[in-house]
Amino acid sequence: MGRRKSKRKPPPKKKLTEPLAEQFNCPFCSYNSSCEVKMDKRRNLAKITCRVCQEDFKTIIHYLSEPIDVYNDWIDMCEAKN
Repeated sequence: MGRRKSKRKPPPKKKLTEPLAEQFNCPFCSYNSSCEVKMDKRRNLAKITCRVCQEDFKTIIHYLSEPIDVYNDWIDMCEAKN
């Protein structure tokens, strides 16, 4: 006698997600992918610097912060000053 076929469903397919960006365009010199974010979660500080024009920005972060959040804070601060 043979075994019956299993009615087990195949495992669900994994969703393809892209990782968040870690390099951004500079708002001052408009150079592509020149700004890099360094996050120090132990000290709750983040710093973003441009390699071309040497502009930088520091901000306070929390445990949920991501590099895109730091970049958005920098853009908001630039718009507030103008």
